[in-house]
Amino acid sequence: MKLKLDENMPARLASVFAQHGHDVDTVAEEGLAGHPDSEVWEAAKSEGRMLVTQDLDFSDIRRFEPGMHPGLVLVRLRAPGGNELLKKVGAIVGEISNWAGCFVVLTDHKIRIKRSS
Repeated sequence: MKLKLDENMPARLASVFAQHGHDVDTVAEEGLAGHPDSEVWEAAKSEGRMLVTQDLDFSDIRRFEPGMHPGLVLVRLRAPGGNELLKKVGAIVGEISNWAGCFVVLTDHKIRIKRSS
């Protein structure tokens, strides 16, 4: 699976995904840190990468309709520190390949997956 980690995700996650065979780019590595969300989103789409982010600007499912993009994982944890993000996101590494084109919200207690209709 091709992924792009937003700048608000720990860079250490890239190696976690890579260890499981995923092709991972980060916003920081590409020089997109601090750029508008629209540029980050367009870069992810043009590269065919699922975006993994904590940014609530990506929370509108009407704007990011499933099936109209490579995929979006919005991580919403109560305590989103680096170690907690590594633990929670690391736990879904094996499942993420099944979410191509989906809008996914990952919380402390559940995963909500919206697929194209």
